[in-house]
Amino acid sequence: MKSLAEAKKFLKDNNVKYVLAQFVDIHGVAKVKSVPAAHIEDILTAGAGFAGGAICGMGISPNGGHDYMAVGELSTLSLIPWQPGYARLICDGHVDGKPYEFDSRVVLKRQIERLSKRGWTLYTGLEPEFSLLKKDEHGRIHPVDPTDTLQKPCYDYKGITRQSAYLEKLTEALIAAGLDVYQIDHEDANAQFEINYTYADCLKSADDFIMFKMAASEIANQMGMICSLMPKPFSNRPGNGMHIHMSIGDGKKSLFHDDSDKTGHGLSKLAYHFLGGILAHAPALTALAAPTVNSYKRLVVGRSLTGATWAPAYISYGINNRSTMVRIPYGRLELRLPDGGCNPYLTTAAMIAAGMDGVERELDPGKGNADNLYDYSPAQLKEHGIGILPQNLNEAIRAFEEDKVLRDALGNGLSEEFINLKSMEWVEYQRHVSEWEIERYAEFF
Repeated sequence: MKSLAEAKKFLKDNNVKYVLAQFVDIHGVAKVKSVPAAHIEDILTAGAGFAGGAICGMGISPNGGHDYMAVGELSTLSLIPWQPGYARLICDGHVDGKPYEFDSRVVLKRQIERLSKRGWTLYTGLEPEFSLLKKDEHGRIHPVDPTDTLQKPCYDYKGITRQSAYLEKLTEALIAAGLDVYQIDHEDANAQFEINYTYADCLKSADDFIMFKMAASEIANQMGMICSLMPKPFSNRPGNGMHIHMSIGDGKKSLFHDDSDKTGHGLSKLAYHFLGGILAHAPALTALAAPTVNSYKRLVVGRSLTGATWAPAYISYGINNRSTMVRIPYGRLELRLPDGGCNPYLTTAAMIAAGMDGVERELDPGKGNADNLYDYSPAQLKEHGIGILPQNLNEAIRAFEEDKVLRDALGNGLSEEFINLKSMEWVEYQRHVSEWEIERYAEFF
């Protein structure tokens, strides 16, 4: 949509009665107001008003005297196919008439501007993994398909076929919403799936991921299921990741791709320096990419029951090496660190900041590693100079707290808000008494 007149015609032609003015909170959770279609112009000008203190991570107190105004970006208007009569308009947060520094989409745009000044665009492709679950009469979660029990279920015909009704409905909805879905598969855990859609500029990719989450959760709910992007829903099975493929282009070609690379990675000097920044800031980046207590049940050192965790624990890279934090598919980077619990705008902004620090300081990522790092002993990791990612949320938050580059990229206010929220989450987790503890200790002493 290029004009208000075109938008109004689009809404009328598609019988849209309500437009959801949508943004995300600090956790990357979609927030909306439902606006009658006749008032779409209000969202595009003054914006839809929200009480900022009611939104997590916006740094606005109940007595702050500021309203949070969600101002729509006309080009993002799209239908919500699973919700007939509704459309979505993605918004940026404004306070006092200016883009708001605590709004994560605004934060990402600020980092994108750094690239734009050089004539560059970061392209990303996000690969969300998810679990289809149900609750039993005791409230415990289980795979929705009781026959999905193979020890190695990856790509299993029966596993994907028996959920075809949901997967087809979700795929068709995503395509109608403007995502180019090209591949669907059953992943390596029971009840785990992945839907791949075409890469885009990094802002659109983040927007598309939010649409994916909205569609996946609500269509599952309509069908009596739970679609969960929880990083590790089952302790003995691989977790849900969200790998991010990335490259920088100048509008004509990829600036990461270089066939003359003698190492066989197909990477340019720019790509290596960007990679060097990603590796240098990996501990702090982990806090944004793996932002929950549960995330660290996925990012563990060692192997899984199925023989492959697909999750990185090691700060390293290698050509087509899925045991490293960054896989090189040839000519681009795949960051395997994030999970579906991350805020895609903040994670991408932190990626840009880390990578550009590497570019500006011409950081050398060192040699790639072709070995299966899951088989390495601690001594071998030390011998090869391979660091281990933070193994719990507290470690990651402390690393982020000490990383000036990433904190400056997100802004001091938002960074403090994030650190405080996640520190509280860690304290609450530490104080929680789990069933494991009760079963182990209640009658032991």
